Amino acid sequence: MMSMSLFSSSLLLSLLLSLFLSSSSLTAAKSYKDKDQVVVYVNKVGPYFNPHETYHYYQLPVCRPSQIKHKSLTLGEVLDGDRMAFSLYNISFKVNVDNVELCKLKLSDKDIGHLHEAIEDLYYYEFVIDDIPVRGFVGRLDEEGILPHLHNINFWNHQLINIEYNGDKIIFANISTKDSKPIRLDGVNGPLEIPFTYSVKWHETGMSYKDREKRVRDNSFFPKTLEIHWLSIINSMVLVFLLMGFVVIILTRVLKKDFARYNIDDDDDVADDVDNGWKIIHTDVFRFPPAKTLFCAILGVGTQFLILASSILLMALLGMFNVHHHGSMNTASVLLYAFTSCISGYVSANLYKKMGGDNWVWNANLTSILFAGPFFMVWSFVNTIAWVYGSTQALPWGTVLLLGTLWAVLGYPLTVIGGIFGRNWANGFDAPCRTKNIAREIPTLVWYRSTVAHCIVGGFLPFSAISVELYYIFATVWGREQYTLYGILFVVYAILLSVTACISVALTYFQLSVEDYRWWWRSIFSAGSTGLFVFFYALFYYFKRSNMSGMLQTIEFFGYTFLACYVFFLMLGTMSFFASLKFVRYIYVNIKMD
Repeated sequence: MMSMSLFSSSLLLSLLLSLFLSSSSLTAAKSYKDKDQVVVYVNKVGPYFNPHETYHYYQLPVCRPSQIKHKSLTLGEVLDGDRMAFSLYNISFKVNVDNVELCKLKLSDKDIGHLHEAIEDLYYYEFVIDDIPVRGFVGRLDEEGILPHLHNINFWNHQLINIEYNGDKIIFANISTKDSKPIRLDGVNGPLEIPFTYSVKWHETGMSYKDREKRVRDNSFFPKTLEIHWLSIINSMVLVFLLMGFVVIILTRVLKKDFARYNIDDDDDVADDVDNGWKIIHTDVFRFPPAKTLFCAILGVGTQFLILASSILLMALLGMFNVHHHGSMNTASVLLYAFTSCISGYVSANLYKKMGGDNWVWNANLTSILFAGPFFMVWSFVNTIAWVYGSTQALPWGTVLLLGTLWAVLGYPLTVIGGIFGRNWANGFDAPCRTKNIAREIPTLVWYRSTVAHCIVGGFLPFSAISVELYYIFATVWGREQYTLYGILFVVYAILLSVTACISVALTYFQLSVEDYRWWWRSIFSAGSTGLFVFFYALFYYFKRSNMSGMLQTIEFFGYTFLACYVFFLMLGTMSFFASLKFVRYIYVNIKMD
């Protein structure tokens, strides 16, 4: 089938592009000589339970250079909220130091209040040493007793930096405060002079540099709660395979009976039987749907995201995303979206031409903004709120200009170019049945064959196939976990697409059996409704499974979750339609027509 060959070739091109992009971003391991300076970058701070509410480290009243200089960051790092800046820490390779004074600060009442709020909200900070994220809490909140209730706010003004090395390379680093005595800030008024000090201890280790990623991952600042959930995954896979087998076997048996009934030569014996069923609507089943421009645009963008998601997962399986490549997945996603825009333009224009559409310019424009438009509106609102809060999640104007230029110079033109090729290379639709000018009247349908009922079934079953894995994805994106089970995720992704195709075929058959030929749009909405179930799960996760709070975090969560559910709708709706189209073509090619 042309769509499958297009998908395969597009996926191959996307992977080749991904390999090129990732290889260009890889950096060699940095080697140090004795007493070489080790640069410490300060990055961001934020509430522990609000992962996407982050602020620049120097927004706290802490030691800072007279002139703040920032490290040059990649696009993915900026999108991830990183704002690395040079610090005052003076660390030399293999040189231990003890109680070195970083600076002395005289804190005003406002500064003390700022630290109060940070400690009460469980703020943590992040430094970066040799591409290793190093984290620690700003202070400690102690609450004791009921009557009297003690509310002690302690600020850590001393940091012990432990660094492990092997030969001339740094393997691991962390910050400890367990042997330090904090400064009490409750009941204290300004001005208050506080000395900021640090110690550095170097530890030799036998771990090789290639294993340091595992060392960083296994000794994270955040608690590790994700485990390989084999039992749940196997249970989900068994249920899914049983469901798919049931659908395939039942449909095969039913179709054999239908083919035998409809293809009997003696028309007199079966005249009563063929007066109902899916054969009788053969002159309407290939009647093109209304709103063809929007219909084709959805399929074009859905195909693009199917290829994009497959490429990202395969890149993850190849180990291209790890803790040392900050924001590499963000960078790959943005660039792949821009380069695969030609695919959405091609698929949309090709189908639009086959369906007899002639306003191809509007078709190309609608395809280009079908996702970019909603994304821009949601992002603009979220980014404005983040800017008001002073969060590092607000993109700098330079990055905004870069992304806008990338879409205007690359994404949009490639959509138009793909549309031109798709339009020029389009052949006829080649329907196996002729379509009459006058549409057949559709019988009254019972409630369980309605569009709403089909959407509930068609959305719930694919959702059930990913429900187990969905928690781990949410815990990674909106929590403190680092996802590494990409092999399992790829299997779940393949199961999701397979279940979507099987359910779509079954629902389309049931729809045609009651002489309802309006399967085009319903095939998209039936499986696309999975996005609605994912959004309902997001509500459950936010209120019952997370500790997120605050206006900024809430707006970011629901804004970007809405976009993710929209992508689910586009991807699974597209998969559902092409599966249904192939099935409908198959059954009508294999029956005798009058």
